[in-house]
Amino acid sequence: MEVINAIGRRKAAVARVFVSEGTGKIVINKRDIENYFPSTILQYIVKQPLNKLNVAEKYDIKVNLQGGGYKGQAEAARLAIARALVKINPEDKPALRAEGFMTRDPRVVERKKPGRPKARKRFQFSKR
Repeated sequence: MEVINAIGRRKAAVARVFVSEGTGKIVINKRDIENYFPSTILQYIVKQPLNKLNVAEKYDIKVNLQGGGYKGQAEAARLAIARALVKINPEDKPALRAEGFMTRDPRVVERKKPGRPKARKRFQFSKR
């Protein structure tokens, strides 16, 4: 099997994923997943599509992550991995779609407006 690549985004984070047949090793920005995401919750988020399809020990995954915070990066990686798995086997798409792994979360930070301290916050109103 050749290398399958896919892209995933969440908030400001972008994940480029390269999936090849292997032993289940996940490398993120040239670091092991346990090293890159010390939190077991974030590791779990990244591995969710693999665990859903029971293929966690079947593929080696290399991830390039840029931008965003750790939660956004983990969710971007999850989307990219799910997309790559669907490229490998299109029959897996309904199972991943049902769990919500195929949906790009469109929520991003609202821009700051001029004449305001933040996006929606206003300066204190003074009647007199």
